[in-house]
Amino acid sequence: MVGRIKKEDVEKVRASADLYDIVSDSVTLKPAGSGTFMGLCPFHDEKTPSFSVRPSLGAWHCFGCGLGGDIFGYVEQSESVGFAEAVEILADKYGIELHYENTPDSQQRSGSTRSRLLQANEEAQKFFVEQLMTKEALPARKLLGGRTFTKAQSARFGCGYAPQGWDNLVRHLASLGFTQKEMTDAGLARMGQRGAYDYFRGRATWPIRDSTGRTIGFGARKLYDDDAIAAKYINTPDTTLYHKNQVLYGIDLAKKAIVSKRQVVIVEGYTDVMACHLAGIDTAVATCGTAFGLEHAKIVRRLISDDSLGAVQLIGPVKGSRVVFTFDGDAAGQKAAIHAFGLDGTFLTQTFVAVAQDGLDPCDLRIKHGDVAVQKLIEGAKPLYDFVIDTAIAAFDTQYTTGQVGAMKAVAPVIAQIRDRSLVGMYAQKAARTIGISLQQMNSEVASARRRLGVRDEDAYAPRRRNNQNFAYQLERNEASTPGARSRERLVAQRRGAAQQGYYHVDDSVFITEQQLMGAIIQIPGAINRDMFASLDEMSFAIPVFKSLYQAITVAGGLPEKSVPAGEWLHTLSKAAGPLLEPVIDELAVLPLPLPGEDNGGAAGGPGVGSGSGPGGNAPRFGGSQNGQYGSNGQGAVQNGARSGFQSQSGNGSGAGAGTGSGFGAGSGQGESVRSVVVSDAAVQYVAELMAKLRDGSLMRRISAIHHQMNSAGDPNVKIKLLETITKLEAERKSIRAQIFEASHRG
Repeated sequence: MVGRIKKEDVEKVRASADLYDIVSDSVTLKPAGSGTFMGLCPFHDEKTPSFSVRPSLGAWHCFGCGLGGDIFGYVEQSESVGFAEAVEILADKYGIELHYENTPDSQQRSGSTRSRLLQANEEAQKFFVEQLMTKEALPARKLLGGRTFTKAQSARFGCGYAPQGWDNLVRHLASLGFTQKEMTDAGLARMGQRGAYDYFRGRATWPIRDSTGRTIGFGARKLYDDDAIAAKYINTPDTTLYHKNQVLYGIDLAKKAIVSKRQVVIVEGYTDVMACHLAGIDTAVATCGTAFGLEHAKIVRRLISDDSLGAVQLIGPVKGSRVVFTFDGDAAGQKAAIHAFGLDGTFLTQTFVAVAQDGLDPCDLRIKHGDVAVQKLIEGAKPLYDFVIDTAIAAFDTQYTTGQVGAMKAVAPVIAQIRDRSLVGMYAQKAARTIGISLQQMNSEVASARRRLGVRDEDAYAPRRRNNQNFAYQLERNEASTPGARSRERLVAQRRGAAQQGYYHVDDSVFITEQQLMGAIIQIPGAINRDMFASLDEMSFAIPVFKSLYQAITVAGGLPEKSVPAGEWLHTLSKAAGPLLEPVIDELAVLPLPLPGEDNGGAAGGPGVGSGSGPGGNAPRFGGSQNGQYGSNGQGAVQNGARSGFQSQSGNGSGAGAGTGSGFGAGSGQGESVRSVVVSDAAVQYVAELMAKLRDGSLMRRISAIHHQMNSAGDPNVKIKLLETITKLEAERKSIRAQIFEASHRG
């Protein structure tokens, strides 16, 4: 059995990873000051950004659902894996070799189970692409050519061919060292009486990739009449990597454009995605074997989110932002449009529908009328509500009374399903005018249908509270089957209970001072005066949670040494604090500190000193400046401050450079770049003031206790000694005020 990953390798991975790039693969992050970025939480459905990321510390926290942690915690949550596998996933992406304790070299594993599945999919994709040029694959080439896709265009989208044989892919993957279990777990094979056999046989294939470009599954189209599987299209079954309700074909190609334009076009097939991109619609994606649902909507919302007006909700077709569905003009297309009504009201107000007059899908439209026709189709999209309501009315001849009644009866349930009460009245009025009936009749029919259908009333235009009161309900209804959903729901319920109580308020100067100091200790320990910190004790803290956190710092060995990377300090403190205080540390790690300047440490700080060999990285240390230079010799170079996401870096040479500035100065590392957390004079002064306040408060409480002793003391000599103690303590209080606060006023 493989042992535990060695600590030095875990820290090497932590130093190499860039939290900003990893999170931004699925969340649009926007600067929020002090080196913090905000976005929509990927772990619960929300409309107002409450997900905070501090890349310089490698920390993240959601103020909505309460989840938070470090780089490994994020991968654990997003990939639904444990700690060891999260380390292995990042190690695989950064090309870092892991070593395991108490494990012979012969048993060292090069990757995790998950990474092996990814490798298997990548090898399968290479195999399918190679097979496309074989003689047997002529029907697949004709299929693509018949849709006017050239060889180069087909290669751009990764089109391939799965041969007709029983186990061609199985034998190929076995020759590369993959086990039959790995093949079946990846959804590439199935087990039969004679062993594993290919899942995809005799079909044209398309790779389905995640937003980072990793192949996680495949879609395949039927080519032969004697295919044992009757379905025209099949997809990879649900696996550890692939969940059909959480993937969008083409997201790897369209993500950058979606974020930039805040638009997304959702089509129905793989060739439609190809046609749209080739026609210049570079925001096109498609669902894979399922209708567009709530999980897909979350993915889209996180990419096109807009909070430019702060707390003001952007509802409806605001400038630029829109989601466009392209549906076939047939009954199935109409049904798909109505199905989209199940999405939330805020999302639907930005949703449009594009249907070609002759009912052609984008691929056929491009073949028949060219690229310009596809562009005009998207430009002429109609709001979803209007499309479905107009379609329902158009089915009746409203010049006759019977037609008017039929149209009213048909459209009322459609309008009734609009959960946003702000829109129901408007659409009822428009429908009544179109049909030619009174508004009173229409409203009565809609109200009746609304009661019958049990539609939940919403107001998409109402201000959003950060703590979503419906979150636990949504999790129970929509995510009960996902890993961790139960614990998240419980956490939300606990936090809601704490937020709604009225017997303990924290908006007071004592709480604020202790909170700010703990935030500074976690984020910029280089600003802490060690002598002043040593003068503090448990009595210095009045708030229980911060008193416990002070004890956790003691358990962690006190303040970190100068050479300790920020991420490692955060990890060490969290481990010492335990699960009770870990959420507090996560939140304090992203707490905005009222310091001047753009950043307390920055998402792209300057270097300290780096030397040795191995992969480059981004470990911030507590000190240094942004002006150091790297030297290099040997083969390769150490990279500084590069946001590399999941791209691997390597360097076998050595480099050295010096950083200057306040704080802890330069750090050192083995083969990783060192990005300093710059500590300003203002930060040092601010933290000193906080500690002075706490020390003063501690002295005040001691003086108060001595006064109580004096009142109960009968011996005059005892009273005199107690009074002398009070005098000394008051002198210390006066000295603290003179040294700290008067200096601050002079500055």
